[in-house]
Amino acid sequence: MNRYLDVAPEVKEALANGKPVVALESTIISHGMPYPQNVETALQVENIIRENGAVPATIAIIGGRLKAGLTREEIDYLGKTGTAVTKASRRDLPILVARGMDGATTVTTTMMIAHMAGISVFATGGIGGVHRGAETTMDISADLEELAQTPVMVICAGAKSILDLGLTLEYLETKGVSVIGYGTKELPAFYTRHSGFAVDYELDTPEELAKAFYVKRELGMQGGMLVTNPIPEEYSMDAAVINGAIDKAVAECRELGIHGKETTPFLLAKIKDITGGDSLASNIQLVYNNARLAAETAKALSDLR
Repeated sequence: MNRYLDVAPEVKEALANGKPVVALESTIISHGMPYPQNVETALQVENIIRENGAVPATIAIIGGRLKAGLTREEIDYLGKTGTAVTKASRRDLPILVARGMDGATTVTTTMMIAHMAGISVFATGGIGGVHRGAETTMDISADLEELAQTPVMVICAGAKSILDLGLTLEYLETKGVSVIGYGTKELPAFYTRHSGFAVDYELDTPEELAKAFYVKRELGMQGGMLVTNPIPEEYSMDAAVINGAIDKAVAECRELGIHGKETTPFLLAKIKDITGGDSLASNIQLVYNNARLAAETAKALSDLR
């Protein structure tokens, strides 16, 4: 066990006994939603995972300690502190730990810490990817590199629709990452169920997802696996409305010269404002949907061990 890692007692007991555990990120708490909605959502996601037979492990860095499993008080702290907490990607991890600082984990660092703790399944909202205009800016999320090297299954609602989805899929293909559509042959586009881009494979049950990941590990293959789970139909946004909001937000982002890790929080907040909060409501529901599938898949994976 890594000496900088603290595994919560509930999570440690589950892992020791082969019970299913689902990792959860914390950037969605600090940077993804306003307080107190962020905390309410985080706690409800944990409840959903428990209701579906698994143990939640929300991941963060608190006082320089890598945490696999947070207390309610720690979740509330991250929610109240908000964007004052460092959004921690791979490059930030050694500095935050060395200096005893706090950090909210992205997809990248959640995968890293989950793997250190022995957690194989991770539920999130959407992954990062290749940003629009990356052919000149080279703005590509570290999430894609992490998927190529860290053996964790990531269950999401697709890549965030603020990205260049076509280039994101091309990058994942180059890195050898399997992109699976859960019950769909088409990549979900976060707020909507359709993107016009095909995934590599369609799988239709948690058992099939678990078997595919189990076999990948048995083959000794490097890296994770990406499962894209469409937002439920009743919460899917009108494509014209959300795409119009994204275009406006991207244009303003460029005008203001915002780049790097500040890009995604700015765009998501701007889109929420443009859509009158509808995008945030959809975001919450897709996270709940991914948590259910992750718990079911973690259960199926634990049965294979």
